[in-house]
Amino acid sequence: MPRYLRPLVVVMIASLTALAATSTPLVFEVSFSRELSATPVDGHILLILSKDDKQEPRFGIGEGIESQQAFGIDVEAWQPNAAVRVDASTLGYPSETLNDLTPGDYFVQAVLNRYETYHLGNGKVVKLPPDQGEGQHWQTKPGNFLTKVQKLHLDAKTSGVIRIAFDHKVPPLEQELADVETVLDWRAITQPDNAEDNKWVKHVRMRSELLTQFWGRPTEISAVVLLPDGWEEHPDARYPVLISEDHYHRHLFPSFRTTPPDARLKDLEKQPQGPVQDSTVGMNRERELQESGWRLFQDWTSGRLPRVMIVMPQHANPYFDDSYAVNSANLGPYGDAIMRELLPMIEQKFRGIGQGWARAVFGGSTGGWEALGQQVFYPDDINGAWVGCPDPIDFRAYGTVNIYEDKNAFFREGFFMKVPLPEKRKTNGILDSTMEQESRYELVLGTHSRSGEQWDIWQAVFGPMGEDGYPKPIWDKRTGQIDKAVADYWREHSDLSYIMKRDWATLGPKLAGKLHFAVGDMDTWYLNNAVHLTQSVLTDPKLSPPSDATFDYGPLQPHCYQGVRLDAPRVERMNAVPTLIWKMVKHIEDTAPSGADLKSWEY
Repeated sequence: MPRYLRPLVVVMIASLTALAATSTPLVFEVSFSRELSATPVDGHILLILSKDDKQEPRFGIGEGIESQQAFGIDVEAWQPNAAVRVDASTLGYPSETLNDLTPGDYFVQAVLNRYETYHLGNGKVVKLPPDQGEGQHWQTKPGNFLTKVQKLHLDAKTSGVIRIAFDHKVPPLEQELADVETVLDWRAITQPDNAEDNKWVKHVRMRSELLTQFWGRPTEISAVVLLPDGWEEHPDARYPVLISEDHYHRHLFPSFRTTPPDARLKDLEKQPQGPVQDSTVGMNRERELQESGWRLFQDWTSGRLPRVMIVMPQHANPYFDDSYAVNSANLGPYGDAIMRELLPMIEQKFRGIGQGWARAVFGGSTGGWEALGQQVFYPDDINGAWVGCPDPIDFRAYGTVNIYEDKNAFFREGFFMKVPLPEKRKTNGILDSTMEQESRYELVLGTHSRSGEQWDIWQAVFGPMGEDGYPKPIWDKRTGQIDKAVADYWREHSDLSYIMKRDWATLGPKLAGKLHFAVGDMDTWYLNNAVHLTQSVLTDPKLSPPSDATFDYGPLQPHCYQGVRLDAPRVERMNAVPTLIWKMVKHIEDTAPSGADLKSWEY
């Protein structure tokens, strides 16, 4: 090095050393005041950094490439005014650490998802987020702590300590849902005309003694009931019951609307050209749902549909907005609570026939799994299941993982390379997320299966309870290593395809002719693979009696295909629910026992 450059190098090294000494890595210190709570709190902090100026950061976190950034950390007995640090060691999603943050401007917001202590009936003590009537959404759970949105310039290497404080709580749902634009950004249907009981829609609640014993505190279960037109005028009529399984809906039957669509919503957009990629492309989903509901109301009250009762059970719980309508180790006896407590009460109150031959069940996605699960576990109590785009019904295809043969849920491994397993795709095969990313997403939202998301609730429903009282993991969320003992438990208790094959000698006579499946053959979450495996089980020529199950695969259709293409003409989509009602009723009539009541409800 030339001598004349040496002093310059010395100066540069000294300057860099001084800069390093004065630069402080980015750290957030989060606190809350005594005005929010004078006593310690338990829960899970989510610190959210967003580049989206169209909505609050709390609504921008989700699986897939469009998600904003979140960091999550548990707090227990957190004292007022005490600071909790979110730093480079705090796990994040999509980026794993604050160190990965690109310097720039961000919208910053924090949420505290509050937990309560449950003393379970089996003696275990766990801390969980109780549902507050919002359907287990941490973004809008009343009483959760919130901070105001701040726009900050952040640099992971130099921003130093940033202090933020929770200064208000999520308001009651009526206030939160008052802004239709907020609702349409992230929630499904807004139907204020159905918020209260009317001539057709009734809301029922009851204390479940079975669930109260399990949870160690008073626990209710509820339903939205759609009564047939003329119910009041025909007191001697008794009605078949169609059980509609779906996610939680607070105040409504989602495909029934007594007023025209909300004028604030835009008209339907033009149909897309080419294959539909997901369930909302090319249409205003909210407008379409409201138009469908208005159409169903007109059919329902004009005599164009059979006089039946539709029951939508509501069973949000501390792990999810839905229990999957079966008994499970971690959620308790929801199956029995629905079939032995709730449904008999509804049938007695509203004059249902109250016999297995006069009931059918239908649903899609979560509701699809539940439809099959209820039919399999309560074969004498239900006469037909219409199973749409079901969550995994054969764990040899648990998404893209075979939990029995694969060692790792994140990668396919060869001698010299490993390939990430996909989790979510578009119908052209382009990936939105991988299994590792999805596992980390849910882990950031909540440890111990408390994220309120999909893979966590499957783990809670399908698997055993761990020694700590929380669901025992099927795999390690950081490494993907599968626990084979847990997988064995899943097979014997929750693998619906395996259970039907195992028990067909007794189940077969009760299920034959009752099972009807529909799924898109490019399902967004690869759920079609499990349906194909189930078809191979149910069409085995050795089965006696034959299952006579039907299978409908929608070519190039994504998740939510249930027999009508998602890009079909609007008139076909509008007729989907009425057509399904007629199919179920015809099956009930065709298979009714001798002397059954097929007349009192036909007026």
